[in-house]
Amino acid sequence: MAKKKACKKCKMFVEGNKCPACGSEGFTTSWQGRLYVSDVAKSMIGEKVNVTVKGEYAIKVR
Repeated sequence: MAKKKACKKCKMFVEGNKCPACGSEGFTTSWQGRLYVSDVAKSMIGEKVNVTVKGEYAIKVR
């Protein structure tokens, strides 16, 4: 199984060629840790890491 791609700008995991959260086209497969935010309005961790869109994010991106 191939490692997921993460957006270098907002750290969201993406499947296609454009990030749905920020519109960036720069991706990397070099990341560490995962964070899933299901409710952006109530998530204290999502607020700390400036998440505005529901989804799965990498914690550290290189």
